[in-house]
Amino acid sequence: MARATRSYGRAFWKRWTGYHVRSRIEAKMRCLKTFGERIAERDPDRQTAEIQIRIALMNRFSALGAAEIVRVG
Repeated sequence: MARATRSYGRAFWKRWTGYHVRSRIEAKMRCLKTFGERIAERDPDRQTAEIQIRIALMNRFSALGAAEIVRVG
């Protein structure tokens, strides 16, 4: 790892090992847990629905907070 980082740079190492993907997934899981640490439902179908609702809320909040980037010039 250290040799690859020195030779090719940290950005290349992260892409090569998939490190950035893991980091992004961990960040999304942390966001998902902000809606509650545990799943309230016991039935597997209802658990699936509960998680889908949480994800839909996360996506909505992300869409509301996303900045529009406009090129000036």
